[in-house]
Amino acid sequence: MAGNLPPMGHYARATLTVVTVLILVAAAWAVRATLLLVVVAAVLAVGLDPAVRRLQRIHISRGWAVMLIFLVMVGFLLVFALLVIPPLVKEVRQLASDIPGYVNRLQTSQGWFGDFERKYHLSTKLKELTDRLPSLASSSLGRILGITKSVASLIFNLLTISILTIYFLLTLPKTEQSIERLFRGDYSERNRLMFEESLQRIGGYVSGNIAVSIIAGVASVVFLRIFGIPFAAALAIWVAITDLIPTVGATLGALAAVIVAFFSSVADGIATVAYFIVYQQVENYLIVPRVMRKAVDLSPAAVIVSVLIGGSLAGFAGALLALPLAAAAKVVVRDVWLRPRSEVPEPAEEELPEGSLP
Repeated sequence: MAGNLPPMGHYARATLTVVTVLILVAAAWAVRATLLLVVVAAVLAVGLDPAVRRLQRIHISRGWAVMLIFLVMVGFLLVFALLVIPPLVKEVRQLASDIPGYVNRLQTSQGWFGDFERKYHLSTKLKELTDRLPSLASSSLGRILGITKSVASLIFNLLTISILTIYFLLTLPKTEQSIERLFRGDYSERNRLMFEESLQRIGGYVSGNIAVSIIAGVASVVFLRIFGIPFAAALAIWVAITDLIPTVGATLGALAAVIVAFFSSVADGIATVAYFIVYQQVENYLIVPRVMRKAVDLSPAAVIVSVLIGGSLAGFAGALLALPLAAAAKVVVRDVWLRPRSEVPEPAEEELPEGSLP
């Protein structure tokens, strides 16, 4: 029995390997926020690379192509800020000045709503809340500082992702060549093709998802403008941003537009609900299949599970990264584990001598 046991060096190497893996996992978990920024930047770089290559085909250098794309993205963010912040400040001020008028309407209203107000004194409570707003604001200084800190952290993360994405885009061709040099041996060609297909899946998903979101934003701003819904441009941009999130993003974007529409009028709210229901069907069954094609190639169940896992692990960013990473992982699993097994030849049947029984 003792002769069949592996030598002690085998156990030592196995133990060292396990300990090393655990240390690496613990270190990665400790810096997971930084790693998440790196992964987001890498996925964005792979997704934007097809656009950079198209610009290169019209004789624009890679550096200028990357700069042009980022100028467009920065312009988009500036337009969003200009469309959202000034109207929001104006509406908040208008709401504060209109509160006394709302109180008077409540006090003089008739019917069941007036009876409800007089029974529970809603107008009095609303007026008391308005009078307490300055003191509430001063007592909430800590919360305001916390919000300011969160906004500063968000801006820093966006700048970090932008710088990393620019760097990854500029060096992506050399990085691909360096990684392909690592694929040596009997399976070098298979590994190279697997790596290229993984990048194509990620890039195809990111670029396709951006295209679908732009279509959603343009269609939404046209509808909201026609019906005169307030903040049409800002709501359309919000729809485009949330539409980047698979499965639930379109619903989140539609919810904000529907709420604003109902504040405008009941008819506008119903029309907005009907529009987003119809558009969601058009997007799911017409736009996405044509734009995305086979970029992801995941079942609906795999899509939902991937989004849930990504969202629980890394929040909004995890939900965005879930599908492209899952699509790349599927390529690796297929080529490394499933395809080699399916290609193993079946053992040949042993030929029996003539006259012998099987």
